[in-house]
Amino acid sequence: MTAVLPERTASPLACSTAACVCGACAAAGTGPADLLARLAAAPGGRTAVVSGDERLTFDELRARAAVIAGRLDALGVGPESVVALCLPRSAALVTAIIGTLTAGAAYLPVDPALPADRRRYLVEDSGADLVVVDGTDGSPAPGARAVTVAELTAAAPGAPAPYSPVPVTGDTLAYVIYTSGSTGRPKGVEIGRASASLLLEELEAAGAATGEGRRVGWNASPSFDASVQQWTRLCRGDTLVMIDEETRRDPSLLAAFVDEQALTDLDITPSHADPLLDLLTEGGGPRPLTLLVGGEAISPALWDRFVAAHRSGLLRALNVYGPTECTVDATAGWIDEPGEPHIGTVLPGLRMRLLDENLAPVGPGESGELYLAGPRVGRGYRRRPGLTAERFVADVADSTGARMYRTGDRCRLLPDGRLVYLGRADGQVKLRGHRIELPEIEAALTRIDGVAEAAVVLGEDAGGTACLIAYHRGGDTAALRAALSDGLPAYMVPSAFVAVERFATTPSGKLDRSALPTRLEASPDTEPQTPGGEGTDGLNGRAEELIARVWTQVLGTAAIGPDDNFFKLGGHSLLAIKLVSRVRIELSVALPVKAVYSHPRLRDLAAHIEELLAAKDA
Repeated sequence: MTAVLPERTASPLACSTAACVCGACAAAGTGPADLLARLAAAPGGRTAVVSGDERLTFDELRARAAVIAGRLDALGVGPESVVALCLPRSAALVTAIIGTLTAGAAYLPVDPALPADRRRYLVEDSGADLVVVDGTDGSPAPGARAVTVAELTAAAPGAPAPYSPVPVTGDTLAYVIYTSGSTGRPKGVEIGRASASLLLEELEAAGAATGEGRRVGWNASPSFDASVQQWTRLCRGDTLVMIDEETRRDPSLLAAFVDEQALTDLDITPSHADPLLDLLTEGGGPRPLTLLVGGEAISPALWDRFVAAHRSGLLRALNVYGPTECTVDATAGWIDEPGEPHIGTVLPGLRMRLLDENLAPVGPGESGELYLAGPRVGRGYRRRPGLTAERFVADVADSTGARMYRTGDRCRLLPDGRLVYLGRADGQVKLRGHRIELPEIEAALTRIDGVAEAAVVLGEDAGGTACLIAYHRGGDTAALRAALSDGLPAYMVPSAFVAVERFATTPSGKLDRSALPTRLEASPDTEPQTPGGEGTDGLNGRAEELIARVWTQVLGTAAIGPDDNFFKLGGHSLLAIKLVSRVRIELSVALPVKAVYSHPRLRDLAAHIEELLAAKDA
C-alpha cells in the first residue's frame, strides 16, 4: 500500500512552499501579489460589485481601495498587521478587504450579526491593530482603536492615490478567520497570501470558475471561510453580487434574486440548497447555473436531486470540501452521476494522506483520517503555538520538514480515486454549513451558574431536521438559552435543552455519549420554554389555530399557546422555512420568512397573517 493517495496532476505553477518568491512563479503570474495583480488587470468599466442599488466598476473599486490603503498606511498599518472589519455584506466590506490587502495587512472578518461578547473576543484575541466599523455602532472591543469606513474612504485632497500594493511575500498574512474551538474558545486560523492566490487558480483549474464576466453571488457570512472563495472571484474580473440577509434566508426571495440578478455562480450549503433547489430549476436566469455546494455532507436524497437537475441542463453542482486551515476548499467533485455521495478528488497543488491512528496508510475501501499537505496549508492558529503543533504535524511522506494538517475527518477511498466523507473522528460537527466544536458549547454551559455538568450532541428534532441537543445537570433552561445567546452565534445555540438527574458513564468513569438520545420525539424543554399553558383553549381565530397546528408539526411540541415564541420553543432558520411553506399551502398566502423573525410570538404572527389575507381579499 502507498502512503500517498492518487492525486490529480499538480499545477505546474505551484511551488513546494507557500512562501514562494521565486522568479519562475512571479513570471508565471502566481507570485505573492497575484490576486491584486489580477485585480489590477480587470476591465475598468466592467461592474465589479453590486450591493443593493449601489454599483462599483473595477476602476471605482481600485480607486477606493487605494484610498483606504493610504489611510491605513498613515495609521501605521502594514504587513503582519491585522485589521478587524466589523462590516455587513456590502460594497464597503469588499473595498475594505481589497484596501487592507493593498496596504500589505491582513483582514479579520467580524460579522456584525454575531453576539457582542463574541465580537469583542475576536478583536481582543486576535490583537487587531485597528477595527473598521460602519458607523452605526462603536468598536466591538472597548479600548480597541476604531475608525469608520466613511473616514477611510473620504476623498483626500489632491490627486487620487495610485494603485500600488505594498510588497509582500507569499507567507505574509492575508487573513485570519475564527472557527469553533475544542478548548471552549474560538481559534483564529492564519492564511498567507500565496495560499489565497492558489485557491482561485485551483478552482479555475477544476472548472469551478470558467469563462469571462461571471456574476457571482456572495451568500456566506463574512466570518465564514466560504466568503474568501467568493470575493476572490473579483480578481479574475467577475462581478460580485451581494445577497442581503432577508433574501438569503427566504428560498422564494433567493430564487427570484438569482434570476433577477442573472447570477451564474452561487456558493451554498446543502441545508440551504435543499428548500431552494426546486425553485432554482423553475427560474429563467442564465443556464446552467453553477452551484458550489459545501460546508457539510450531502444526503443521498439531495445528491439524487442535484443529479437530476444536472441532467436537465438547468444547473451544475460541484461538491467542494475543505477545512479553514487549508484555505477553504481542498477537494472538488461534480454531482453528475447517481450513486454514493462523494467529495471528489484533491485540487491541484494539495496532497492528501489517508492514515490510521498510527499514521500508517490505509488501503482502498478502508476508512482512515484525512491529512492535507501542500502550499495551501495555513500558517497555524493565531497565538496558539501548542494547538498549532498538535494539528499541523510533520508530513509523513516528505523528508524536507513540510507539514500536513490533521483534519479530524474520516474518509474512504473509492477505486477511481474519489473520496467518501464518513464523519468526524472527534467532537466536531457540521450543522447548516458551520463547523462547530461541541466542547465549546459544553464549556459555555458549565460556566453558567448552577450547571454542574453538560453534554451536547448533534441529533434530529421530531421532524427529522438536524439540530443541537444540550443535556444538562442543574441550571434553569430559560437562563441557559439566554446566556448562550449572549455569547455564542445563533447557529451554536442548541435547539433543545434536556435536564437530567445524572449522566451515564462508561466502565472507566467517562461520560457515555452513546447513551444520550439523538432523536427528539417531542420538545423536552422545561418551563418556561414549553408552551405557555393555555393549550388550544387559549387560541382565538382561524389563523391562531392554524399556526398552532403547524408549529406542533414543525417543532414536535404539543399544547401550543398564543403567547409562545417560535424561537424559544427551539425554532431556527430551517424550521422557519418549513413553517412559511406550510402556511402558504394551507392559506395560499405569501408569508415571507422575515415575518417569522419580526413576529416570533404566535398571536402576533397570526395577526400579521390575518392582515395579509385581508389585503389579498380586498
